[in-house]
Amino acid sequence: MPRLPLVSRADTHDPLVLFMYDRKFPGRDPATEPGVTASGAPGNYEAVFAHAPDILEHSVRGFYLKQTKKRKLPLRFMELAITRIGWNCSCRWMFSEHSKILRGLGYDEDMLAAIPNWPISDGFDAAERAVLAYADCIALDHGRTPDGLFAELQRHFDAEQIIELTYIASMFMMNAGMIRALRLEHDDYEERVEEMPSPPEYRFVDREPLPLPSRP
Repeated sequence: MPRLPLVSRADTHDPLVLFMYDRKFPGRDPATEPGVTASGAPGNYEAVFAHAPDILEHSVRGFYLKQTKKRKLPLRFMELAITRIGWNCSCRWMFSEHSKILRGLGYDEDMLAAIPNWPISDGFDAAERAVLAYADCIALDHGRTPDGLFAELQRHFDAEQIIELTYIASMFMMNAGMIRALRLEHDDYEERVEEMPSPPEYRFVDREPLPLPSRP
């Protein structure tokens, strides 16, 4: 289960919360009748963020902003950046969900499989490679972007499209962190980095190491 309880329909009268429940789980209560969404995800993001409905609204409006047809940047570039950010941020839900969206946008299995190691793949065109590299800068280098890469983005996209890409990629990087912190969706798993067992007789002793043998 996520780290915070899911909000039941019976415990909220907020219109946005109920709207999102009806959209993802029509006729069901995600807290008392858990299941999966159409894509196979647990669908508990909204049911946890429902503890703070105004923050849920802010988040949902961000998703709508990405999806609306008002966007000038083609959806495939946004989804490519989001999927790569999901990989970079170790967010299983984000990588999984947006890989599915890319598949629906026409990306084949070879291209999807190449996203984790895109720098050595020749399956992406120049614009896609610029988007993937920019996603890496945002997620892995706190936005620090080489001038040469930004010039390459400007070869393929205008200023409005670059703003859209920058904002949406950054927004989803934030969401990846929140999903992992709260253990939502596919990221509900125990910490994997832990001390591994040793033989019961093992005891660490701080002592001078033995001298190494001389090499010829």
